[in-house]
Amino acid sequence: MTFASLDDLRAACENLPMGSDAAAEAVVRRQDMLTKPQGSLGRLEAIAAWLARWQSRDMPRLDKVKVIVFAGSHGVTAQGVSAYPSEVTVQMVANFAGGGAAINQLARIAGAELAVVPLEIERQTGDFTQEPAMDEEDFLAAVSAGYEAVGKDTDLICFGEMGIGNTTPAAAIAAALFGGGAEKWTGRGTGVDDAGLKRKVTAIEKGLSLHAASLSDPLKVAAALGGRELAAIFGATLAARRHGVPVLLDGFVCTAAVAPLAKLHNAGLAHVLAAHVSAEAGHRALLEALELNPLFDLGMRLGEGSGACLAVNIVRSALECHAGMASFAEAGVSEK
Repeated sequence: MTFASLDDLRAACENLPMGSDAAAEAVVRRQDMLTKPQGSLGRLEAIAAWLARWQSRDMPRLDKVKVIVFAGSHGVTAQGVSAYPSEVTVQMVANFAGGGAAINQLARIAGAELAVVPLEIERQTGDFTQEPAMDEEDFLAAVSAGYEAVGKDTDLICFGEMGIGNTTPAAAIAAALFGGGAEKWTGRGTGVDDAGLKRKVTAIEKGLSLHAASLSDPLKVAAALGGRELAAIFGATLAARRHGVPVLLDGFVCTAAVAPLAKLHNAGLAHVLAAHVSAEAGHRALLEALELNPLFDLGMRLGEGSGACLAVNIVRSALECHAGMASFAEAGVSEK
């Protein structure tokens, strides 16, 4: 699917399927018959029902799990907002291809297929302190690329990102959508010093001021302050919803990328689970604003989809318990 206009995209975001109540209820009924006190597996039981709802299957499956890492380059790096030079984005995409990144190892151990989608990484977005990061055409092209990357035959999907400087657009989007000022959402990203942190805050404040007229529209916020990889994650998350594919959400950048969908539809992220809360300042507050409860907190802040991919193992455990445990009747175990 390609989107011809912001209004076209907005309509797609406002008309979303809500999953299968019947499939989720079937999971709950089975859970209550398994050889355990009811509810004793906690969130693992809820995860199994979540899978069933969005896959529309009474018995969910995880035969095809995919991780997609979207990569983009950011003009705002000209403001000195990153500890690393912008060319590292291109170098890390090559590292992914060579199998040398953390996400390569995590995808393998999770039994997930890894795909990397570079989005014109040789061409930076506009510096949002001076101009919109993307015009409407550029933004819609990136959203469409993300949408097209998601196949209907996927059972579970994780999204990741690579883009030097992209915690700055993420913080800017969070500030634009939820208020509170730049400092509330701005962290050290790849490890900037105090002067670098101050430059990030200043850049975000300039961006919010320059694009003030667009801040009431979540899509215009994403275009003016975001990046191509964030736009692609937005499009991919929308595609997953419409294709019936549950999503594991990674860290701060990915969360900011999908936040506009929650602003456009009050259940826009119902098919999404937050894998973890990252160490990046602002992520916990953003998850709270979106009412997403992370599965774990390991102090991670790498990106690449690493936290989401690690959470695949939790989801697999939830499904194995649900599918493999015997019922009281099958096991000959007395119920209370």
